[in-house]
Amino acid sequence: MSPSNGDLAELLWRAGDEETAHRRRALHQASRAARFWSEEARDLAVAGRSLTELRAVGPWIAAQIHGWIDAPPEIPEPDETRRGFLTLAEVRVVLDAEPEWERTPHADLQVHTTSSDGGLPLPQMAGLARALGRPFMAITDHSKSLTIANGMDEDRLAEQGVRIDELNADLRAAGDPFRVLRSIEMDVFPDGSPDMEPETLAPLDIVLGAFHSKLRVREDQTERYLAALRDPSVHVLAHPQARMYGRRSGLRADWQRVCAEASSQGKAVELDATPARQDLSVELARIAMAEGVRWFSIGSDAHSATELEFLPFGLATAALAGIPKERILNYRTVEEVVAWGAELRAGPI
Repeated sequence: MSPSNGDLAELLWRAGDEETAHRRRALHQASRAARFWSEEARDLAVAGRSLTELRAVGPWIAAQIHGWIDAPPEIPEPDETRRGFLTLAEVRVVLDAEPEWERTPHADLQVHTTSSDGGLPLPQMAGLARALGRPFMAITDHSKSLTIANGMDEDRLAEQGVRIDELNADLRAAGDPFRVLRSIEMDVFPDGSPDMEPETLAPLDIVLGAFHSKLRVREDQTERYLAALRDPSVHVLAHPQARMYGRRSGLRADWQRVCAEASSQGKAVELDATPARQDLSVELARIAMAEGVRWFSIGSDAHSATELEFLPFGLATAALAGIPKERILNYRTVEEVVAWGAELRAGPI
């Protein structure tokens, strides 16, 4: 069978490794772009269309791709840091076959603003999410320990909460049902402890707990996850594996135990939809389902306007993993999510 865009991404990357200077850069650029082509290159070729329609593909690279399509080579096993990632073409096939995933109103539960490392302030990000049809969103700027991302301290978090409350009040006054949840992507230390005190987090609707340090250790990190899930402050385990396409493979753990603990604690695990993260992967999302995880959260992890459109990667992961919409917080009402967060803070549910 002719190679898929994912296969072509790997072939282009390997071919680039064999080149130097501008050809190497061009092949690696095309490799990265291949994951975002909305149509399979082989389908364009069969239809007689030019492969130069694809981003980062010029005549020379188009000829390379045609050669692989016409005479399919053996596809090399990707490096561990590039395995198990969906391409946009694969996402579109999944969601076009099951259009209710996108037609049914669904929220975005991880979004960043200029309060930490995002590129737009709260009103603009909220307005863009609303324009995309999201019924609500969670603002999840980083917490104080992640100084590289301009993490918020207690005072800045409280001040942001006031601005969110004012925005929601204005929306209500205008008869607009869109809402913004008070939330945070809280740093969780390697021992599983949070970097914010419970009284600071109490006014928030949901708290995402995420690891941001010692992400390249190769030893089993199961206990680290169990400690984080047992902390009453954490509602959602954010981008759990902490992998990044082409850069790191993520943390290792006994995922059956981790997911079973999330189930017993009533905690949610995230499907981070950023294409370079896709975390949980489809494979781990299936393990989470098998271990009885009751709640899943999907976030674009957007730091800019265009990144708000990443959410379909998370939806496709959920669809492929067999996760029903009823167990995805994004498809619940804002009132149900707020009530879930309050009940969970009171004890495991």
